[in-house]
Amino acid sequence: MKKISFSAIILSSLLWVSCQDNEAGQAQAGGAAPFPVIEIPERTVTGFTSYPVSIEGTVSSGVRAKVSGYITGVLVDEGEKVRKGQTLFRLETQTLNQEAGAAKANVNAAQVEVDKLKPLVEKGIISPVQLETAKARLEQAKAGYSSIAASIDYANIKSPVDGYVGAINFREGSLVSPGDPTPLTTVSDIDEVYAFFSMNERDYLNFIQNAEGEDISQKIENFPAVQLELVNGEIYSEEGEIQTVTGQIDPTTGTVGFRAVFSNPNRILASGNSGRIRIPRTYEDVPVIPESASFEQQGIVYVYGVQGDSMAVSVPIKVLDRVQNLIVVREGVKKGDKIVAQGVGKLRNNTPITPQPIPFDSIARSITPIFK
Repeated sequence: MKKISFSAIILSSLLWVSCQDNEAGQAQAGGAAPFPVIEIPERTVTGFTSYPVSIEGTVSSGVRAKVSGYITGVLVDEGEKVRKGQTLFRLETQTLNQEAGAAKANVNAAQVEVDKLKPLVEKGIISPVQLETAKARLEQAKAGYSSIAASIDYANIKSPVDGYVGAINFREGSLVSPGDPTPLTTVSDIDEVYAFFSMNERDYLNFIQNAEGEDISQKIENFPAVQLELVNGEIYSEEGEIQTVTGQIDPTTGTVGFRAVFSNPNRILASGNSGRIRIPRTYEDVPVIPESASFEQQGIVYVYGVQGDSMAVSVPIKVLDRVQNLIVVREGVKKGDKIVAQGVGKLRNNTPITPQPIPFDSIARSITPIFK
């Protein structure tokens, strides 16, 4: 068995102490690690609140049959522009034509009877009552004929409005009637379209209270222009305006209905489209910080302020709003304060750091489109 010399034990002890000193020195150096630091600016920023919308043409009229019959002709195609009064469908009228012929014959017979009785009444041969009775029969025959003629005209189903033809739900050979729940088609005026959306009660009150104006009419006039986000994520090229607010809470949904209108010169939008309305909210000259500079503990948002020249101190802040990757600050920090911009997850309160000043815009470059 080997003996361990006393000098070897002393040497090992010295090496252990030396390692401990080195580790302590490294830990102290690690506490003063470099961190990017920015100076808080004031900016005017615009964010958006969005709500689902449904799109309809400003005029959307269902086309229905007024009489029963088989479709013999579909005279338009889906998407075609039509004028009010233009014939869209034709129904079979053979039976009606036969009825019209019989009714016309009745009119002629009644007219002959009236013409025959007139001279007899003038000569006093018969009573005027007989003539009046014949005239009544004539009017009755004419009414019957007019009714059948109107039905024949109804067999030519016409567009009730100017607009564009939607989906054609019935084709040639289909039997249709006035009681059908589904219209033959829908004609929509889509030069302008309505966007219908709803807000919950809290959002509605905030929106109305923040709008300029003494009453609801003035507030509606002063509502900001709105945007439409299409289902493919693109922003529609035309801005819209909010026209009406129901002002009543729907008891089943707890929401208030709004209607906006958008110009549709290129007919990109159509009845039945969906998307999201984007309502702008603008904050002028407010302190802003990047999201990367914040962290949250127990529901409270903090940043690390730079105390002196080298100490990171946690500071609670109150958030006014979040706009993309930017925080609009209500209170807690102000313009000119210096905070750690990134890497806050590596810090603790009262941690020594080596500040590395960087421009605010270098951190916020990805969110510059929100700056107004």
